[in-house]
Amino acid sequence: MHPIGAEYVEVPVDTAAPEPETTGDARPEHDPAEVRIAFLLFPDLTQLDLTGPAQVLARVPGAAVEYVAATLDPVPSDCGLALVPTATFATAQAADVLVVPGGEGAFDAMLDPDVVAFVRRTTEHATWVTSVCTGAFVLGAAGLLAGKRATTHWASKPMLAAFGADPVEQRIVDDGAVVTAAGVSAGIDMALWLAGELAGRPAAERIQLQIEYDPQPPFDAGSAVRADARLVTEARAAAEAARGDRVARAAAAVIP
Repeated sequence: MHPIGAEYVEVPVDTAAPEPETTGDARPEHDPAEVRIAFLLFPDLTQLDLTGPAQVLARVPGAAVEYVAATLDPVPSDCGLALVPTATFATAQAADVLVVPGGEGAFDAMLDPDVVAFVRRTTEHATWVTSVCTGAFVLGAAGLLAGKRATTHWASKPMLAAFGADPVEQRIVDDGAVVTAAGVSAGIDMALWLAGELAGRPAAERIQLQIEYDPQPPFDAGSAVRADARLVTEARAAAEAARGDRVARAAAAVIP
């Protein structure tokens, strides 16, 4: 049986953190002595989607971290900061945890057969498969969200339904071993929650204290629930216009 326990379909390879929403499925097992964590890199990812969770999960006792991309060449992020991979799709070790960041590049990554093949191959062994922000669309393109409750960046959340997912208004959603986080900063919350699952709450709280994660933003405008309704509507329409065609193409490969 697939360790994720998700209903998914074959994809041609050529084509203090809040408590998450949960289904109550049994937790996957992991070896606490060594937790192998793979972070997926692709061009134009949002670097905080990756580096936020990395700062947390690299501190988990027994963590062995790899940053995986198509090649070992530096990968440009969407803010101009380049990230250096430590492994390629061909050389990466089997991972217990996969973290897929988001960003505009995720909508090209979900159409990249090498990225999709790597994600699907990694899930054959991983006990946790996670995404941050629009990284959820890469999981969707790999067929991992069919029948799953999931979240992503608020502006693109309705489009998750194209992959058979049930989009929910939640900062972190835990559906079995598939864990999705909402936009950007939610990745830190997700990583702290996952650190608690991997190493226990005391270890996760130590990590939170070490990185002094005590957000107190100067403005209360970080949620679509509280932001100006007109701006939210316009942003969702813009996201659909910019990304809808690519989402439809990726979804067509996994949803009959």
